[in-house]
Amino acid sequence: MSDAVNNCSTENSADLPFPDWMRAVQARTEATLARLLPPEEAIPARLHQAMRYATLGAGKRVRPLLAFAAGELTGATAQRLEIAGCAVELIHAYSLVHDDLPCMDDDVLRRGRPTCHVAYDEPTALLVGDSLQTLAFEVLARADLGARQLAMVRLLAHASGSCGMAGGQAIDLAAVGQTLNQPELELMHALKTGALIRAAVMLGALCGDPLEADAEAALDRFAKRAGLLFQVVDDILDCTASTATLGKTAGKDEAAEKPTYVSLLGLEGAREFADSLRTQALDSLAVFGERARRLIALTDFITHRKF
Repeated sequence: MSDAVNNCSTENSADLPFPDWMRAVQARTEATLARLLPPEEAIPARLHQAMRYATLGAGKRVRPLLAFAAGELTGATAQRLEIAGCAVELIHAYSLVHDDLPCMDDDVLRRGRPTCHVAYDEPTALLVGDSLQTLAFEVLARADLGARQLAMVRLLAHASGSCGMAGGQAIDLAAVGQTLNQPELELMHALKTGALIRAAVMLGALCGDPLEADAEAALDRFAKRAGLLFQVVDDILDCTASTATLGKTAGKDEAAEKPTYVSLLGLEGAREFADSLRTQALDSLAVFGERARRLIALTDFITHRKF
């Protein structure tokens, strides 16, 4: 592993341009995930192979990036941040495997390759999701993360369950063919997408020194706006980008009659809303000054991403 990867959250990375910093964090995350996941030859081998298939080799790693960037605000070490970032990423990977199942969104393409249940089978994919979820909490619980470790476990559990990501998915499934107003749509996505993105930011901050109450509240506001921004951009890309670019089936939300920000606000309205969320997110970071430069750059990356 290169020095840039090893030092990507410390003072040694201060002068790294954002693209280099991002690649370093992504590489570190990939290497750490590969180490944390069971070896593919370990019994039961097929399940472990499928877990690695669903997790490694693809993905933007936005959640670990957010954890590392937030950790710069509190002086967190790379060793703690890689654990926090990977725990969130394991939850995210599990959610994608389950979301793609025929009983959920029934998709055949994810990250440019067959979804887990297509590459393996439905029972294996179900067990992959279960196993990745439990591994996330094992990883978070067994590491040395300091005095606030229990709070970190609690935060990730809340963000993943019925009051977070799983609850948002339940609302999403119930809303197919329905018309939601904007507050209802925002609530759904604050849970389905936003809760885990918020968890990534706050877990990263918890890896370092405590923030003052007003600074913690500002970071929480940023995390909530960033989570919603990510989903609005996702809705825009679903109807403007190609399947080849996205790595998943384009136009699927419209075909499935799912409520989106584009269906509610129109394409230009959704873009204007995304711009407003970006401004709100960046305004929340003003209290941190230069220390928030990675979070600022990530906000722009989320806003302007093409996949």
